Amino acid sequence: MSTHLVISALGADQPGIVDELTRCIYDYGGSVADSRMTVLGGDFAVMLLVTGNWNSIAKLEDQLPQLGEKLGLTVSLRRTEERQYSRDTLPYVVEVVAMDNPGIVHNLAHFFSARNINIQDLNTSSYAAPHTGTPMFAVHMTVQIPAKQHISSLREEFMDFCDQLNLDAIIEPAKG
Repeated sequence: MSTHLVISALGADQPGIVDELTRCIYDYGGSVADSRMTVLGGDFAVMLLVTGNWNSIAKLEDQLPQLGEKLGLTVSLRRTEERQYSRDTLPYVVEVVAMDNPGIVHNLAHFFSARNINIQDLNTSSYAAPHTGTPMFAVHMTVQIPAKQHISSLREEFMDFCDQLNLDAIIEPAKG
């Protein structure tokens, strides 16, 4: 029976962090089941879902704080359960692009929260528009829409909402 451990680590970006973390996980019998890694400003952030037997996970819980200290990382560990997928929801992808303004992520989160729609994954980025250099903001998210939700009504509400905020957006079924 597999045990699941969520590992999050944050620290100054430097070569070798992923190598050291994954070596420790491998050496103690764990396996990376899911991960997110990125550089934010000058810091490196990583979230890993690691699986292994009870003994492997216990050893990792003991060793990872020491490794984090060696690498200058703030490490958090939390045991979790295997994700349960609901047959009562449908995964949809939301893509939004707009001129960069405060509150875009909050407004999107509020729109979905108010409709009891869970955000499963969210990524954002800022960039300069080609030719003009205008500060732009992009959002990519996966949401879980309740199967009982009338999709065309939701899509229409969402597009009206985005038009009011001057957001260019799409919402479509997740593929794959």
